[in-house]
Amino acid sequence: MIKPRIGVVLLMVAILLTGCAWFESREDLTAPELASEGMDAYEFGNYKTAIEHFEKLKDWYPFSKFAILAELKIADAHYRLKEYEEAISAYESFENLHPRNEAIPYVIYQIGRCHFDRLDTVDRDQTFARKSLEVFGRLIERFPRDPYARAAAAHRLDCLKSLAGHEFYVGRYYYDTKRYKAALERFKGVLSEYPDVGVHYPTLQYLSRCEAEIQAAGEAPDKKNPESDK
Repeated sequence: MIKPRIGVVLLMVAILLTGCAWFESREDLTAPELASEGMDAYEFGNYKTAIEHFEKLKDWYPFSKFAILAELKIADAHYRLKEYEEAISAYESFENLHPRNEAIPYVIYQIGRCHFDRLDTVDRDQTFARKSLEVFGRLIERFPRDPYARAAAAHRLDCLKSLAGHEFYVGRYYYDTKRYKAALERFKGVLSEYPDVGVHYPTLQYLSRCEAEIQAAGEAPDKKNPESDK
């Protein structure tokens, strides 16, 4: 009866020793090795695995020169996974910790993209359009000659088109439901806030129609838009 018990004990010891050796081998990875494994996983599209490697790199070697790379690639991996809120948090953390880093224009651009990539149709809420517009504007103001600022400028125009389209859509809704004064104010807003994004001419047409309907009903528009006479 003694020998089987000794065998079980020896087996358990062997498993424990093997487990300890495995953990030691993993923790013996250097910062460059963790960075390399993380980058390999990232390049092959294994973003969750990449995040795991980069998180270990940050935890085990917080003062390594590779820790900054890990912070940035964690954000990039979340972005690739379309985990936009996690990506924004990681990018913003990087910007706060390393405000003078050469990657800051890219980081701000990516924050904007996290909002921009979630733009919806003009009939839906435009929160992401407003947020991305704000971030891209900040990038252009701080780094006007940076290549990422030029890319942001193109996206910024798309945001303005989306916002203008939304206002025009709401104006059309008010017009179709015969709420002409409300429609008129919306169309005036499109002309004043988004004058050069492609909806100027149809907006003028509807603005004139609203004024005609209001006058036909014996009411006066609150304010006449001078552009409606053009």
